[in-house]
Amino acid sequence: MTSTEATQPSFLADPYPTLARLREMAPVSVVDTEGGLPIWVVLRYEDVRAALADPRFGQDVERAHQLAKQRVTGLELGADVVHMLNTDPPDHTRLRRLIQGAFTNRRVAAMRPMVERVARELLDGLAVRAVETPEDVDLVRDFAFPLPMMIVCELLGFPVEDRFDYRRWSTAILTHSELSFAEAMADMTAYLRDLLSRRRERPGEDILSDLLRAGDLGQISERETVAMVYLLLIGGHETTVNLVSTAVLALLRNPDQAAWLRADPARMPGAVEEFLRFESPVRMATLRFTTEPVSVDGVLIPADELVLISLAGANRDPARFPDPDRLLLDRGDAGHLAFGYGIHRCLGALLGKLEAEIAIGGLLARFPGLALAVPEEDLPWRDTLMLRGLESLPVVLGG
Repeated sequence: MTSTEATQPSFLADPYPTLARLREMAPVSVVDTEGGLPIWVVLRYEDVRAALADPRFGQDVERAHQLAKQRVTGLELGADVVHMLNTDPPDHTRLRRLIQGAFTNRRVAAMRPMVERVARELLDGLAVRAVETPEDVDLVRDFAFPLPMMIVCELLGFPVEDRFDYRRWSTAILTHSELSFAEAMADMTAYLRDLLSRRRERPGEDILSDLLRAGDLGQISERETVAMVYLLLIGGHETTVNLVSTAVLALLRNPDQAAWLRADPARMPGAVEEFLRFESPVRMATLRFTTEPVSVDGVLIPADELVLISLAGANRDPARFPDPDRLLLDRGDAGHLAFGYGIHRCLGALLGKLEAEIAIGGLLARFPGLALAVPEEDLPWRDTLMLRGLESLPVVLGG
């Protein structure tokens, strides 16, 4: 597979045949990226799970950037944004400890009324839009995006009215868009520094204020604080947007599964696990590199090689999940790797699943006549190798 193939509309719409071919050919493949940078890709479930927990696959973004520049000049890996997802212990341990208390079982369970309230308000807005402009209902723009974004703004203490700026920057940073990566990073960094300055004068009860207090104690630098907020803001909504929108599309493609789920809403938690396996919101885990030679199922990856770990490839591996290309909401197997594994497993996994349960359940209950408004082949998919998500999902809401 080449980077050109990975950006073709056919691959973006359905990457799984290509991933299956690569997975069957060898446990590890090499992708030729733009500019000639080779990256090794791990695709099989057992290998992916082991690699995610193997400290020999480093995640220090500054070191990864050095390795990339040694091979190809002019590459930009975002090495100036250092956060817990692209660092190794002990920095990773220190940074994660600062915010993990906000995402415990108890804290997430206490957020349920807030998530239900936001979802209900958005569903009410959809109902109004369905009457006033029924031809202009985009489930990504009007529901799947604002729900997690409004929640993460609440947690961080961010102005919710700026949410479309956050989305625009996030899109440019993670995908190919009209706004360049450098422009988005500069705009977002300037915005975050200004917000931090204003919050320092008037702290509140939110994660942003907690990080500023930790900075006063010398537990986190200002540069790390900006990067942490960047990670929480983007990571706190991107995966849920993708999860909700692709889950709804999967249900529209599989009406028997939608009927099974409507018949008993208590089945939703298990169904969300299957949605996560079937359409992993993050297709590739964050970039890693080998700190020493590593053997993956008999294939030796030399030291100082860049490596991608395919969560989507692992979650469709027939050696782990029988009939992996079928959506089976009663599969009863939560062993997917959609949120990663090991010390870098997604800290917001519980909140993301709660948001998806409430969002998808609310849509099914409120709009039983939900249907696609365009041919499925016309749906636009996000132009990125790392994520799996829809740009938009035009629908007819029905009754």
